[in-house]
Amino acid sequence: MTVALRAPGWWRALAYVIVGIAFSYGVSIGARAILGYDPLLDGEAVLTIGLIAVPFFFLVGLGCFDYWFYWAAGRATRPEDHSGHGAYSWKDYFRPNTDHKVIGVQYVVTSFFFLFVGGLLAMLMRAELAAPGRQFVDANTFNGLFSVHASLLIFLFVIPVFAGLANFVLPLMIGAPDMAFPRLNALSYWLLPVAGLMMLLSFAAPGGSFASGWTAYAPLSTSAPIGQEFFTIGVQFAGASSIATALNFLVTIITMRAPGMSFFRLPLLVWANFSTSLLVVIATPFIAASQFFVLLDRALGFDFFNAARGGDVLMYQHVFWFYSHPAVYIMMLPGFGIISEILAVKARKPIFGYRMMAFSLLAIVVLGFTVWAHHMFVSGMQPWIRIPMMITTAIIAVPTGIKIFSWLATLWRGVLHLDTPMLFALGFLTMFTCGGISGVMLAMIPLTIHVSDTYFIVAHIHYVLFGGSLFTIFAGVYYWFPKMTGRMYDERLGRVHFWLTFVFFNLTFGPMHIIGVQGMPRRVYDYADKFAAWNLFISISAFILGLSTLVFLYNMIASWRGGPRAVANPWRALTLEWQVSSPPPVFNFDAIPTVVGGPYEYGVPGAVHGVFKGAEVPAPAGAQAQATTTAE
Repeated sequence: MTVALRAPGWWRALAYVIVGIAFSYGVSIGARAILGYDPLLDGEAVLTIGLIAVPFFFLVGLGCFDYWFYWAAGRATRPEDHSGHGAYSWKDYFRPNTDHKVIGVQYVVTSFFFLFVGGLLAMLMRAELAAPGRQFVDANTFNGLFSVHASLLIFLFVIPVFAGLANFVLPLMIGAPDMAFPRLNALSYWLLPVAGLMMLLSFAAPGGSFASGWTAYAPLSTSAPIGQEFFTIGVQFAGASSIATALNFLVTIITMRAPGMSFFRLPLLVWANFSTSLLVVIATPFIAASQFFVLLDRALGFDFFNAARGGDVLMYQHVFWFYSHPAVYIMMLPGFGIISEILAVKARKPIFGYRMMAFSLLAIVVLGFTVWAHHMFVSGMQPWIRIPMMITTAIIAVPTGIKIFSWLATLWRGVLHLDTPMLFALGFLTMFTCGGISGVMLAMIPLTIHVSDTYFIVAHIHYVLFGGSLFTIFAGVYYWFPKMTGRMYDERLGRVHFWLTFVFFNLTFGPMHIIGVQGMPRRVYDYADKFAAWNLFISISAFILGLSTLVFLYNMIASWRGGPRAVANPWRALTLEWQVSSPPPVFNFDAIPTVVGGPYEYGVPGAVHGVFKGAEVPAPAGAQAQATTTAE
């Protein structure tokens, strides 16, 4: 047992958690004694310190900081034996691992766990809303359900699942052996379950879970029960994970590309994650700041948002939305990259307007910081800000429109393979376009004033994040499932999953536009009788939509365990990740590839993307290719 407690792992992590709890009591009691507070023991103070300290003790016990502590202590450098790199059994997925592929799988599986938990909370909400009046929960519990639901799906599913897919695929795509900072990559993952568990534990807090929505507007969040702090601190861990991952992506893309991999030979998924990482690094500190302000208000009485003592309530919204509107693109741009990969392969055509597609991603990064206040049209801010924000919100639709038309042009006269990844990609095109159209409508000040805080907003955000982000996530998981697992999924079940999702997604969220325009307010657990029929219809559709995810879950588990063995390149794709075995070797490539062409030259005779050591560079397009081992 002594050896187990000295070595990094779960036993040491458990012991360190106990030490962390004792540390939290000691710091609280000691500080209150020094300052002369009475009583010495204050439960809320201990909890606040514990929410910050205990996760760090856990991570230290698990071994996430061992290498850095060893270095900081001035000891001789230990030789790297790669014992913490790669997965040789299922147990390797339950400890810090420096292999980007293992970390990618950890991210994806953990994120989908939080999707199912968040989806279960949504089912409870729809059960309550199936009829007017109270059915199962009271108003405060309902507020907690939608608050935790949104927070989990934004901070613990959509953002990290994209990071997981990119973690697995991106180094392979650019010909790198791993990410630039493998240990930081491992730490960034383990921050994620800490944040998610913290948010879920808020239901056990006195007074219930945090119930101020995922936006946590002040002064509501500064005066809410102690459960609010689970969100305030949990978001900091999720944000730290995002920043660490984004920095890793940026350094990896800039410095670790294979020979010949210029920026304009990068696959668009890499461009998308490069752009997203810029957004994350610039914007995420702002939500961290907003939550630090709330924490300081709650714990130390700083009064940032107490108007009676000179605070500025609207300042919170400006700081929060300066992150949270770019966050919408953080949740969309990786999906744009996924769709570009799938459409090119499944239509067997080059991406139309490749360079404009790349530039439009960067344009969205810049314009994303100019539209935050369109979320505040009815907040009481200065009226003159509305007009420029309305204009920039309309303008930002232009680079997105470029992408839509480029995708359509890519499909035009292509040889379409309508399998499951392609179906979800096409479903994304239609659903995201609908969400984008309602977004342009909401840019118009009169309409926003009319439908603000109604179910029209709920419909819009779900058409963007469910019909947009989630459809691209499903498409990406099905597309790279053979590469990640070495198995093929059940195509029949994949099609059933798509059609159930597509049909009942529209039946669930489409009618919300109607009841929203008619005035049904969001974020309330009761409503007028005139909305009863529509709400019953929406709830039934939502239950079937929820059940459709079980088809996906069964397909993934059954196929991973016993699906047919996947060949290295089942889709006949050109990009580098498909030129190695499925799943890839521990260190990705036996020899570093040399990139000699673009990633999407489908239909061009003799075109290749990369060649490996010992292969000759292929002849020009249209001639007989001479390479013996090429990325065909």
